Amino acid sequence: MDSTTLATIFTTTMSIEAFQSSLLWALIVGAALAFILGFGMGANDVSNSFGTSVGSGVLSLRNAFILACIFETLGAILVGFNVTDTMRKAVVDVEMYKDDPKTLELGQIAILGGCGAWLLIATALSLPVSTTHSLVGSTLGMSLVAKGFKGIVWTKILSIVMSWFASPLFSGTISIILYLIVDHTVLRRKDPFWKGLRILPIIYFVCISFNAFVVCFQGSKLLNLSDIPLWLALTIATICGILAALSFQYIARPFLIKWIDNQETETIGKFDPNKMSPFAMTDIKNYNGVSVITISDNGSAETEKQKKEKSSGGCVKRVVRRIIPDPERKDDEKTLKLFSAIQVFTACFAGFAHGANDVSNAIAPMTALFSIYQNMDVLQRGETPIWILFFGALSICAGLCICGHRVIKTVGQKMSKITPASGFCIEFGAAVTALLASKVGIPISTTHCLVGSIVGVGAVKPGEGVNWSLFRNIAFSWVVTLPASGIIAAGIMGIIAIFT
Repeated sequence: MDSTTLATIFTTTMSIEAFQSSLLWALIVGAALAFILGFGMGANDVSNSFGTSVGSGVLSLRNAFILACIFETLGAILVGFNVTDTMRKAVVDVEMYKDDPKTLELGQIAILGGCGAWLLIATALSLPVSTTHSLVGSTLGMSLVAKGFKGIVWTKILSIVMSWFASPLFSGTISIILYLIVDHTVLRRKDPFWKGLRILPIIYFVCISFNAFVVCFQGSKLLNLSDIPLWLALTIATICGILAALSFQYIARPFLIKWIDNQETETIGKFDPNKMSPFAMTDIKNYNGVSVITISDNGSAETEKQKKEKSSGGCVKRVVRRIIPDPERKDDEKTLKLFSAIQVFTACFAGFAHGANDVSNAIAPMTALFSIYQNMDVLQRGETPIWILFFGALSICAGLCICGHRVIKTVGQKMSKITPASGFCIEFGAAVTALLASKVGIPISTTHCLVGSIVGVGAVKPGEGVNWSLFRNIAFSWVVTLPASGIIAAGIMGIIAIFT
């Protein structure tokens, strides 16, 4: 090694040390802001994965928080690296900062500050907003102040913006199709309880297989899953699905039946005809002083008005009535309880998807901040460190355990009445959409996915529909999020530029 090479290495080492010394404060402030951002996300986005389970009464808040912490962390570590890379390197062309790493380093402070501030404001207003929207808006705001319109990858921005509209439609469509399948194969049958027991192993197979495939195929490089071939990923997923179906059929099924029967026994002693749903009673007649209650199959009484409605209308209306459930139908409570166990699983599945997408969003600026600080490399060639993924998961878990109950009521209870059956369909549709997007590397909004599924299923299921006024307010908050966070981040970047 000649003297010139040694001098170059020495100079580079000294320049990195000087760079790190001058920006140590930025790393510390950035870490604090990243924790605040994660905290705000946990307080705001907890409803994405477990709100519907709490709203349907399947999970208590305490159990929901415990499961959320576990599966959000697993999702971030096993799948979330793809989204992290998109958020920190694909929205803005980092090549522009190759000779100016300090500006990009300080820009992460503005991004974290803008996004974190807006999330806290939205949480205080009880608005379930999108962290993804906020991060993209903050990144744009920072870049516009630092470099103007240069370097913004508009094609990537356009694809992300399109996903914000496509994701709720796609998620809602999946959930509607799944609910209609459950409705036609189980809920509207004469013996829905036993029909449900037959279909549940298939549902477990599909859920577990899909989840296992997403984890294995093109998986995390940190866990050496990136080189698994397609055939092996499919084989592993199929085996996992079969084991899950068999486990339910021969282990969980007897316990589930016993649990439901015990609850039914406790309910019999509390029966009161006066408190019975009017939709479950066809008629009450008096024979020799004895009241006789006639209950229709599956608790659905068909009135003369309904019969006339069914006989009227054209072919299209009759087809729609045949596909869509009767809005006045009362589903069998015993059958609905069958889906309690699968809803807990799909809640964990949704939590895994939320961690894969949103935890990664939270730590993307922190990852960029640390990578640039460590070696002045604006291209950030290294993988996302696993400790940063844990850091993001920890901050989100803290936020959801302390303040998460506030937003749960909005999505889990106020938007539409949720049962275990509809809740399962909602969570599965949202989780599938979020996980597929995570694999592709598109940072979609899990909030949009969940709301799309709630609105879709709420519009077709029997009983209470959708709270459209609440949905309007939520949609308005979606529109405001990107510009609001962008303005805050631009302001912070402007202040930093003045004083540094």
